[in-house]
Amino acid sequence: MEVFKSLSEVKKEKNTVLTMGTFDGIHLGHRRIIESVKKHSAALNARNFLITFDPHPRSVISGSNDVKLLNTLQEKIDILEEIGIQNLLIINFTKEFSMLDSEKFFKNYIIDKIGLSEIVVGYDHHFGKGRGGDENTLRELGEEYDFKVFSVDAVNINGTNVSSTKIRNAILKGDVNLAGLFLGRYYSFSGTVIRGDGRGRLLGFPTANILPNDETKLLPAIGIYAVETVIDGKKHFGVMSIGKRPTFYNDGQLTTEVYIFDFNNDIYCKKVTVNVIERIRGEEKYSSAEELVAQMEKDKQAGMEIFNRQVNKVFN
Repeated sequence: MEVFKSLSEVKKEKNTVLTMGTFDGIHLGHRRIIESVKKHSAALNARNFLITFDPHPRSVISGSNDVKLLNTLQEKIDILEEIGIQNLLIINFTKEFSMLDSEKFFKNYIIDKIGLSEIVVGYDHHFGKGRGGDENTLRELGEEYDFKVFSVDAVNINGTNVSSTKIRNAILKGDVNLAGLFLGRYYSFSGTVIRGDGRGRLLGFPTANILPNDETKLLPAIGIYAVETVIDGKKHFGVMSIGKRPTFYNDGQLTTEVYIFDFNNDIYCKKVTVNVIERIRGEEKYSSAEELVAQMEKDKQAGMEIFNRQVNKVFN
């Protein structure tokens, strides 16, 4: 996949099938759009092309750093390459860029610099200043600049249209099952294993403390989860705690640590990816270390049961 971070790097080519959007999460709705782009480009023997934005437009327009992402930029690049996008333009989204009206953006960026014969968008696509451009705008531009417009219906699961907002809300509630259903894969995050205080080892549950790679990445709600940790390309099942460890601390510091079943390797400073499979329970404060250990044993058993269900799904 060719990744462009400037329009000056892009060669203009009329024979192009294009889509554009934030694509946070690259969920099943996004994938339907991308599959349509690939289908249309293959039929025309054209290049496929995707435009996205970084940072997230909402964070720039609101002026807030509180917008948490379903995908980091690198995750987005990796997924788009994996599912068959050939050309990716990442536009630096600034306040100045956000003031471009829809028609000026489309002409200056796409018509004049990229070229296209067809564009594929989602059913509720909006673009340009104040989200003023929509499918009707594109059809009018298509008449003027000779390109076709195709709109893709939403993906509906159990009566709900899949969207990044709904996935984000599910993750904030700890409902990683619903998030995974809408994403078409487990929700995941990556980070580096760092040294903790060693308390887990003293309790008989040595954990890998994980520092997430990107502070803008959305983490699931505080609680205990069954997870799959990918280390050096190999998957290991275990239980993750995201929380403030109230049994021992009251500093309010949030930590992310994973107890990996039947694993005792030294992985300090390793880069790992955590696939979050299912929430087991919320975080609780216990009256003693012994009470906490008893609960951790129950969590381990619950995690093993979830793991066994996953294995049975694969082989049955």
